[in-house]
Amino acid sequence: MPVYEYRCRTCDTTFEVRRPMSESSAAVECPEGHEALRVLSVFASVGSSPSAGPTPAPSGAPCGSHCACH
Repeated sequence: MPVYEYRCRTCDTTFEVRRPMSESSAAVECPEGHEALRVLSVFASVGSSPSAGPTPAPSGAPCGSHCACH
């Protein structure tokens, strides 16, 4: 079951709620009882597997040789 992140407009509390996808946009209250809005959660994955080497930069990358993607 997915976890969704919400932020209360009144007390500015950020919290997570585990609920089915079908209920992702349903109203939810913060721990203090105020109405909260769902916020966009960003997932980032950093690193690589030990057996894999660095990912080669795409040819013609506009970022230059000092960029972290190289």
